[in-house]
Amino acid sequence: MNEVLQQTAPQDGAGYADEKELLAHPLVSRRTAAAILQTRPKASGTGFFITKDGYLVTNEHVAGNGAQVRLVTSDGIIIAKVVKVDAANDLALLKAQGKFAPLPVVSSRAVKMGSTMATVGFPNIGLQGVAPKLAKGEIAALSGAQDDPRYFQISVPVQPGNSGGALVDERGNVVGVVAAKLSAGAALVTSGALPENVNYAVKSSFLLSFLESVPEVSAKLKEPNTKDCKFEDVVKSAEQSAVLVLVY
Repeated sequence: MNEVLQQTAPQDGAGYADEKELLAHPLVSRRTAAAILQTRPKASGTGFFITKDGYLVTNEHVAGNGAQVRLVTSDGIIIAKVVKVDAANDLALLKAQGKFAPLPVVSSRAVKMGSTMATVGFPNIGLQGVAPKLAKGEIAALSGAQDDPRYFQISVPVQPGNSGGALVDERGNVVGVVAAKLSAGAALVTSGALPENVNYAVKSSFLLSFLESVPEVSAKLKEPNTKDCKFEDVVKSAEQSAVLVLVY
């Protein structure tokens, strides 16, 4: 990861600030809440399913380096296996057992500056809770920090824990993977000012190239959405696909 970028997955633990609040959370079963508290994950992030049979994507900095991974789903906590990683582009492919609601992945080449984007993820679970959170914004630039062609700069507000979330367009197609924000330290050193909502997502064209190296996955990808739809429906599909990734 470039030194001017700050990863958006917390690396200093994912403990819940108030255990009583978590146990009483209306969107989390007591069994799942108790499991999160008992297992004490060291970090957390976001992932999203790309096939019905349980292949999902997140960032390499979330689930790489031999990490043991669990997913928080509506059915409780399940095991996920890391299948393959692309450290150069900060991507990781995981596999879980079960049936899930995948998102279609399309090429990012047609994305234009100013296009509206959204992501559903699990930021700061220790403070904000484990319910999925929506963030919406635009494509601010067609390249990342220092003109890195692998990234979009996005005005979608993201926090620690959003890493690995799907960046979807107005039709609900994945065009990127939320990955990082501009380092506050680097910005202070170079400009004397803190960055304001300068965030980055890995372009989906790099994700598609990564997935092509795993034929059994690329053959199962969902067909792109080609029709216009309500934003609420886009959010619903993104929410159904998104999972909280716990790392041990």
